[in-house]
Amino acid sequence: QVQLIESGGGLVQAGGSLRLSCAASGRTFSSYVMGWHRQAPGKQREFVARISQSGLSTWYAESVKGRFTISRDNAKNTVSLQMNSLRAEDTAIYYCAAGVSPSSWGQGTQVTVSS
Repeated sequence: QVQLIESGGGLVQAGGSLRLSCAASGRTFSSYVMGWHRQAPGKQREFVARISQSGLSTWYAESVKGRFTISRDNAKNTVSLQMNSLRAEDTAIYYCAAGVSPSSWGQGTQVTVSS
């Protein structure tokens, strides 16, 4: 398993941007599909974006498609989520996850978008 630590959350106005980063420990990072999920208050955790081991393939939830971009750097064991055109409904705790059915989760980072 890998250990994951997220950073980059914060408070931003609607229409603004944030970049989340996730640092992973372990030498097997490049073997994992990596993803971002989020959980808003009172709601279940939901999928946001996923990236293949090589970084060549990406998948997005319909709600973020065209606004968010996931990327990874296997040399640095990091995965990032660039979030543009943020909306109030993007407010949530964002989690980095390893695996399609995640076997490891980060502790989460809060993103708050004010309208």
